[in-house]
Amino acid sequence: MKDEILKKVDILYKMWKKGMLGGEIMPEDENPHLEESSMENYLYFTLPMALNYQRNSYTLWEAANKTYNDPNTKFVFSPKEVLNRRFEEVQDALVKYRVALQKNKQTEIWIKLCDTFNSLYDSDIRKMFSTLDYDVNKIRDFIQKENKVLFPYLSGNKICNYWLFVLWQYTDIEYTNMECLTVAPDTHVIKSTHRLGLITDEEFESSNVQLIVIERWNELLKGSKYRPIDIHTSLWLWSRNNFPELDKSVLK
Repeated sequence: MKDEILKKVDILYKMWKKGMLGGEIMPEDENPHLEESSMENYLYFTLPMALNYQRNSYTLWEAANKTYNDPNTKFVFSPKEVLNRRFEEVQDALVKYRVALQKNKQTEIWIKLCDTFNSLYDSDIRKMFSTLDYDVNKIRDFIQKENKVLFPYLSGNKICNYWLFVLWQYTDIEYTNMECLTVAPDTHVIKSTHRLGLITDEEFESSNVQLIVIERWNELLKGSKYRPIDIHTSLWLWSRNNFPELDKSVLK
């Protein structure tokens, strides 16, 4: 069973690398192409991520890019500036291009994160990673366990892992233990995990399905050539494209 699933994973990974699952343009490719190492770049790929639930990722990041490139709304990516504005001003800026779909709740989330980043790190989120030694486990514990209330939605099982993965792709961050970054169990990854037979029908419907998916992938890939996060994109694209047939010829 394990070997069979690993073989399918190998096929999926190779299909993705050969462009057979799409994904030439990923949602986060829609960005203002800031200096990778800059504080602004880290904030750009952090703040919208907290609003990335139950919505189309492509339209979210298109909205984020429009908001950044508009001189009248760009201020929302500066925590200090956000905290100096009235709630209604921040709300109007986030709603203008539909970064925020739930105008009250999501504006509150955005402002709360800005307050966290400003009060703990003088708005420079890069300091958080350095103080935690760029250690994935320390970062997750700090956000998900020790200070969950300070990081609304970023502390979630799905978003936290995916956010750390996106930072790795689009900033200059280098983690000390990248192998500890798990798959991000969003809807598409969960569906692909079920399709591969790694979780049962009952588990698929479980309220704990995200944690189950993380655990199963960690178990399956332990000692293999893949780190869990390595296979995230291929799983996501496979589901998003309605599960095209696995092409065994890519293994040749």
